[in-house]
Amino acid sequence: MGHGHGHPHGHHHHGHTHDHEHATEQVLPAAFDTSVPDEALSPAQQSRRGLLRRAGLLGAGLAAGTVLAPAATATAAPARAASNGRRGKGFLWLAGDHHIHTQYSSDGKYRVVDQVRQGARHGMDWLVITDHGSNTHAKIGVEKVNPDIREARAAHEDTLVFQGLEWNIPAAEHGTVFVHPGKHEVSVLKQFETDYDGSVKGAGDSTPANEALAIAGLSFLADQVKRRKVKDALMLANHPARKGIDSPHEIRAWRDATSRGHQIAVGFEGAPGHQAGGLPEPLGPGGARGIYDGSPSANSFAGYPLESYRTWGGFDWMTATVGGLWDSLIAEGRPWWITANSDSHQVYADTGARGGGDFNANGRYDDPVYAGQIDITQNDFWPGQYSRTHVGSDGFSYAAVMDGIRAGRVWVDHGQLVSGLDVRVSGGGRWATLGGALHVRRGTRVTLSIDVALAGGPNWAGFVPKLARVDVIQGDVTGPAADKDTFTAPTARVVKSYEVDKETGTVRLTYDLGRVDRPVYLRTRGTDGNRSAVGSLGAKVDPAGPAIDVVGDADPWRDLWFYSNPVWVLPS
Repeated sequence: MGHGHGHPHGHHHHGHTHDHEHATEQVLPAAFDTSVPDEALSPAQQSRRGLLRRAGLLGAGLAAGTVLAPAATATAAPARAASNGRRGKGFLWLAGDHHIHTQYSSDGKYRVVDQVRQGARHGMDWLVITDHGSNTHAKIGVEKVNPDIREARAAHEDTLVFQGLEWNIPAAEHGTVFVHPGKHEVSVLKQFETDYDGSVKGAGDSTPANEALAIAGLSFLADQVKRRKVKDALMLANHPARKGIDSPHEIRAWRDATSRGHQIAVGFEGAPGHQAGGLPEPLGPGGARGIYDGSPSANSFAGYPLESYRTWGGFDWMTATVGGLWDSLIAEGRPWWITANSDSHQVYADTGARGGGDFNANGRYDDPVYAGQIDITQNDFWPGQYSRTHVGSDGFSYAAVMDGIRAGRVWVDHGQLVSGLDVRVSGGGRWATLGGALHVRRGTRVTLSIDVALAGGPNWAGFVPKLARVDVIQGDVTGPAADKDTFTAPTARVVKSYEVDKETGTVRLTYDLGRVDRPVYLRTRGTDGNRSAVGSLGAKVDPAGPAIDVVGDADPWRDLWFYSNPVWVLPS
């Protein structure tokens, strides 16, 4: 396994790439800081603190108020919570959403501040505004939205608001591209969109030339970071299996495009947005969860089966299939991470209607207006209302969130199934967590520990979800695949399942790997147990995985899962 293929050696000690923007510790938002009394908080901050407290996320414990132990610590015990308004010795778990649309998208309607306000209300710590790449957006919108983003940052100081865009990846699907805020955030995004967007350049077809244009776009972003035009940039592929046009070799090429320098493409949506789409009629749209209702086209990768065009328990087929495409990447030792988000355009059961105006001339619609009726035909939730991406950050800052995403310290959940998650492997006096690798001597006994903070209160549908089962998935690390279009990992399987019989508090689960003599990886998932099916590769691989979602009848609140990113064990 060569380092040029993204082997996870680079962050096995949990090292951070600190730049001058966050060399000092960042002050926590007031809602997180238990040294600030409740009466000193604004109403919005009091609401956020109440949410955190109900979920059990303040004080000692898991998730937002606590953090993983520092890299130098050999013990697997949870670290102390952050205190005195500053970061403790470890990671701060920040929930966010990297896929959000506004009135600056041709199919959106909300103001930036509407999405940010709703995200903050629903517990989001960071958000990325990602209006669609297009000629209009490149010429007008990318500049025009920036003052709105800066105003939202000022109005919601406890929420990090990134500017990004939804890239029409040449020869492929969509992807989130976003940059660290700064004086060149607009100019870099504008040049990137103008020169490398598949819609702007007419480069949508699956041709080698268009695939090369996508790689050139990622290289451009890496160069902007190298030249310090922006402090950081990331790309995450969106709804990768929806149209079947993100081929395995393209995904590998995106990951490797900048692997020798600054990694730009680091993952994809494990679960797409539009999760309300499957709510059955007459009280819902009666469509497909995630709007995954398509079939192969001329540009689709011919090897993908028909079932890949549907979601499975709300998750993309590439992620949901044990031994599938995501596992094939992890088995190569490639750091490639999953996220979950809203893809919020127009929200289910909202009373707002899109404003008027000439979008093509103005680069935006007018502000939304009151419609006088509840719209139950829409597919989306507000940011944080259903999908959450939790990032282990080394402080409350833009750079720390981007560092955490790049390092793979990420787990995702639907419907607030759980409040917190701490996954780590330990052995030989050392340990590693999500996105990292544990290096031990061959024959060292290794243990996986999973600490789960169960749901601490009702979710946004008004009920307290119950975690029924947690699965451990393990596979061998086999090195780079000879065939870049490989999308199976034959050794991956569910090696252990734990029934959860508690409803409150925390649960600790341990899995003994024994004396490890070969490189392996582990990842975890959990479910409310309401819907399951034998995985597509058979019961010996996945006896009770997510079931394929039924078009027209897929209530997302009745089928909740969490997934974590992997951790590797590499004996030598």
